[in-house]
Amino acid sequence: MKILMYTVRPDEQGPISDWNKQHTEYQIDTNSLPLNAKTVDLAKGYDGIAILQHASVDEPIVYKTLKEFGIKQISLRSTGYEIIDLKEAAQNGLAVTNVPGYSPRSVSELVLAHVMWLLRHLGEVREREQHGDFTWTNTEAKEIHTLTVGIIGAGKIGSAVARIFRALGATVIAADPIHRPDLNDTLTYVNHETVYKTADIVTMHTPLTEETHHMINAQVFKEMKSSAIFINASRGPVVNTSDLVKALEDKEIAAAAIDTFEGETSIVNHDLTGKPLHNENLEKLLAMPNVNVSPHIGFYTEVAVQNMVEITLNDVDAILHGKKSPHQVSSNA
Repeated sequence: MKILMYTVRPDEQGPISDWNKQHTEYQIDTNSLPLNAKTVDLAKGYDGIAILQHASVDEPIVYKTLKEFGIKQISLRSTGYEIIDLKEAAQNGLAVTNVPGYSPRSVSELVLAHVMWLLRHLGEVREREQHGDFTWTNTEAKEIHTLTVGIIGAGKIGSAVARIFRALGATVIAADPIHRPDLNDTLTYVNHETVYKTADIVTMHTPLTEETHHMINAQVFKEMKSSAIFINASRGPVVNTSDLVKALEDKEIAAAAIDTFEGETSIVNHDLTGKPLHNENLEKLLAMPNVNVSPHIGFYTEVAVQNMVEITLNDVDAILHGKKSPHQVSSNA
């Protein structure tokens, strides 16, 4: 049987080879292209496909063509699956799978790194030092154990974030419709308004849905403490970026870090040295010393890459053998 993996990075080749050695009945081929109407014909002759990309697969012809080729699934090497038209997939008998928990620690550790950088005013310090100013002005910091961390979305990643900050002595609260008993010794469940109004650090860990699109907006920022640090390591569009910029400019919040942002598809993992970003809000955020921007690297650790590849290929294997993957977000039945 043959599997085609789209948009494969060099760092994935090792884990792919390792999996293939344990599953010698497969031929696995890779390319560096995203799945779309122009590249879907590459899947002809294959039994299964796996993708990892920011660009949406929104052309109906892609799903129809995959069906014509006899392919039964689309397996994403990522947690987010908003790039897939689930209705088109279902209509064409394509099961869609994702990787819901490749390494929650990888994202949670990046969140911690961002918080520590902002909490200790290292961005402001670095900016001043570049001009020869080594004073302590406005750099007195709070210690984490004195703070309240508010989590929006306490799933696999959000709960990992909660455990890290709880281990450091912070008070942790969370807004999530699902209350997990195993987190009772780690956090207290509250409503969204309580998180916004009382947390010193507000960190986002929600999927992108119609309900969560722009859920963080001007009104929400006004509810937060003026000393609050805001973190988004979930999906860019859960935050209205223009409202985030204004909240920072108006000092409605103290600082922010974003690992994902609106309009990132043409920016993330591209070398744009000397080229325009064509993203005014991002340019404003990058210019602020109290803001950290990372290019969607929260997931990017050795452990996470290994898990993403293994889980994805295990899902392809299960479906090709007539089984149902535990990670299906859309059924082909």
